[in-house]
Amino acid sequence: MTLQQEIVGNAMQMAVVNLQPGQTVYCEAGKFLFKTANVTMETRLSGPSNSGGSQQGGGGGGMGGMLRQAMGTAMQVGQRALAGESLAFQYFTSQGGEGTVGFAGVLPGEMRALELDGSRAWFAEKDAFVAAESTVDFGIAFRGGRTGMSGGEGFILEKFTGHGTVVIAGAGNFIDLDPSDFGGRIEVDTGCVVAFEEGIQYGVQRIGGLNRQGLMNAVFGGEGLSLATLEGRGRVILQSLTIEGLANALKKAQGGDKQGPTGGLFSTHAG
Repeated sequence: MTLQQEIVGNAMQMAVVNLQPGQTVYCEAGKFLFKTANVTMETRLSGPSNSGGSQQGGGGGGMGGMLRQAMGTAMQVGQRALAGESLAFQYFTSQGGEGTVGFAGVLPGEMRALELDGSRAWFAEKDAFVAAESTVDFGIAFRGGRTGMSGGEGFILEKFTGHGTVVIAGAGNFIDLDPSDFGGRIEVDTGCVVAFEEGIQYGVQRIGGLNRQGLMNAVFGGEGLSLATLEGRGRVILQSLTIEGLANALKKAQGGDKQGPTGGLFSTHAG
């Protein structure tokens, strides 16, 4: 059953979802705006793939099935806790007719509905997830090693698999790119990456070498020491506003930027 949704608004968009009788959509806690009276709301610690027990690969009933379900839920919650994500999901189901639910992100910016057909997963920056059909599975992907430690926002990614619609949000305006249209590789500020399809190779590279220009880029360029790299063929969504840029602008407006507008290693961003 296709999720009927419309993204409305301008500077701070919202997703208005029309649910058919019995249809369920879930969101990260804190992304819900409004609903009609015939839509029930339930908060659970488990994700959709671990919410009912019957989907768990023939795990069977009894104490063994309950234990496997509890362990699966605990692993999901533990991953989300390590990633700094919300520990719970809110589920909305329409009863006795069609219903309507509204969702939004937490920053001024755009939203986008992604359609999953089961052939490719999607990866998104932390906190990009807003809502999805119950047929879409939400997971956490950890990028370890050198990529993760130097990648800023890219260290922990949200992963969406399955079939159906997932709605994501970001800051500022979106642009869709395919690295294959630009020689197979693009390099961007690590905070500008919103989401990308499976098959895109994500990495992090140092800006320049340990020479005069490299140090100038790092100290005064506003990007720090690293850039994100995206290679291959597939869809990439970037945002025009980074959370760090927004935080620094607010600090400066409040008189909290004591180090001048150099950016880079002199950035006042504490995160």
